[in-house]
Amino acid sequence: MKRRVIVTAALAALVLAGCGKEGSGGGGSGGKSAAAPVPVSIEAIAAEARGFNVGSTMSTRVVYVFFDTQCPHCAVLWEASKPLRPQARFVWIPVGLIGDKSVAQGAAIVSAADPIATMDENEKSVTAKGGGIAAMGVTDAQKDLVRKNTELFNRFGFTGVPTIVGKHAQTGEIVTIEGSLPAPGLAQRLGLSIPGG
Repeated sequence: MKRRVIVTAALAALVLAGCGKEGSGGGGSGGKSAAAPVPVSIEAIAAEARGFNVGSTMSTRVVYVFFDTQCPHCAVLWEASKPLRPQARFVWIPVGLIGDKSVAQGAAIVSAADPIATMDENEKSVTAKGGGIAAMGVTDAQKDLVRKNTELFNRFGFTGVPTIVGKHAQTGEIVTIEGSLPAPGLAQRLGLSIPGG
């Protein structure tokens, strides 16, 4: 029985994977603030976070995804969420946890003429261990949007990316997921239809 619990925990860790915060220094968030985290609020995310929409803009179901452009687990989630786009609008919110490059790339994606295509390009590069897109000509004001997203992320006490926040489609309860999931697992946690099922 003990072995089954250990194996189950190990499998769960592999399925639900994410990138944690960088230590102090660099361009990440540094250490955690001394203040206790505030309760997760979809209203605060909708009002304060700056990201880009993917999926049906007419959908009443909205799923917020905090991501870092350098996180390979975020790239996996980007692909896994694609089959769920007809059922929900995903708002991808860049944060700068892994370094200064994350802040610049996140700003470049959000301010791009086609953020979805730019995100696709970045995530393919990250998956291929290419480091993501070149973020040329990004202004300080654009980078500040990503820094403010990071402050909001930290205020909620999240510890890694991707972090997904939404309401369960059937119960209306707030769902928070830290880490990446395959499409069926993501659909199940959010109360959506399982693709191909």
